[in-house]
Amino acid sequence: MPRISPLFALFAALAAPLAAQVGLPGVQLPRVGGVLGQVGELVDDTLDRTDRIARDLARDRLRMIDRLVRRHGDAIALDARGEPARWGEVLLMDAGEDALARAGAAGFVLLETVELADLGMRVSRLRVPAALELGEAERVLERLLPSVTIAPDNLHFQSGDAGPVPLALAAAAGGAGRTPVGMIDGAPGRSVTVAATRGFADGAPYPSNHGSAVASLLASQHAGPIRVADVYGTDSAGGNALAIARGLGWLVGQGSKVVTISLVGPRNLVLERAIAGARKRGVVVVAAVGNDGPAAPPAYPASYDGVVAVTAVDGKRRALIEAGRALHLDYAAPGADIHGLNAKGKRIVLRGTSFATPLVAARLARAIERGGDWRRVLDSEAEDLGKKGADPVYGRGLLCGSCTGR
Repeated sequence: MPRISPLFALFAALAAPLAAQVGLPGVQLPRVGGVLGQVGELVDDTLDRTDRIARDLARDRLRMIDRLVRRHGDAIALDARGEPARWGEVLLMDAGEDALARAGAAGFVLLETVELADLGMRVSRLRVPAALELGEAERVLERLLPSVTIAPDNLHFQSGDAGPVPLALAAAAGGAGRTPVGMIDGAPGRSVTVAATRGFADGAPYPSNHGSAVASLLASQHAGPIRVADVYGTDSAGGNALAIARGLGWLVGQGSKVVTISLVGPRNLVLERAIAGARKRGVVVVAAVGNDGPAAPPAYPASYDGVVAVTAVDGKRRALIEAGRALHLDYAAPGADIHGLNAKGKRIVLRGTSFATPLVAARLARAIERGGDWRRVLDSEAEDLGKKGADPVYGRGLLCGSCTGR
């Protein structure tokens, strides 16, 4: 059934009293111009309120970043674009011995070189000279090594609220499938059974509410093996690009065919290259568009080429007002009025695009098992919402519309 536009609904609500009065003797009919004026005022007020919310969400994101840098100034700094990254470190991709030697002569210290063979790439971590801010260090290296790809180690944030409201524990809905699915997030608690968990940050694996909720939703719809790369642990600068790339490399090497990522950050050349490497191996990456609102910058990794970008709806199939945006949008799934498990195994209320993403990943894994074109299978399952066909609010349609979590 097509979705009724807010403007049409608004007009219908105002026009209903008018229609009821037509033909009644002695009743003064309102002037049409007056009704339309009321419609215009209400629509303008609705649009203004939506714009204000979008602006507030964008400001909240900037405030969050500022607080984070102030609180963890010894671990987090702003890069040349003003985005949060690991303090005092830069990344070089596929740098040769000569490039590393030139960087060393300029005061940069090689910390390690990470071989990500399953992604076809090599990353070198360099310590920034004490006299340089992170953004300055990027510019120095760009001038010194113009042919080398240089990137900060940007941070990515979980895109959902694993609410604190405990409810009675319910049995899992159960799923189907044998396709191995990987997950990059925090580690799940013991109440969620997964095939393997591996840490890629200080203190990892360490159970988190967000990781537990995402894993519980994935497990509720997918019975095949689930492997989790914990990129947070207890690290103040967890969720960085190199940790995610390492986790992705491990999941690809372990045979994951689908990888779900409910994290959001800025564009990062290291992570972009890692995802391209995974796609070359036939792996499909599914990612959330985030919860910073439509006025925020495009979400990554959801905006990288070939990544399946996911937004969320509530129990009434309305798009979440805080849903972020990506450079493209593929599908929507429930991300509010659903439940999952926290790190202690308690059933909790969830809200955010984080929680729609594993539901789409589970559907995608099932589609892969059928063989052929998984996109065709998902499109046939998707319920068209909003404007007819693909649109920027719901993408190609709603998947797993009846899913309520665990």
